[in-house]
Amino acid sequence: MFETTFASSMDPAGALRRAAAAHGEHEKLTGKHDENWPDWYAEFIVREQAALK
Repeated sequence: MFETTFASSMDPAGALRRAAAAHGEHEKLTGKHDENWPDWYAEFIVREQAALK
């Protein structure tokens, strides 16, 4: 499990925007709507944060 921290309210907002863009590409590739998008976003953000550390 990775620890995820943000320095300001702008940081998670940016992370959500990047997750939304990446998820849009994911749905284009799969050709279907992802009902579990909240889980996908959370995993994306945690992995992104881990890569930054």
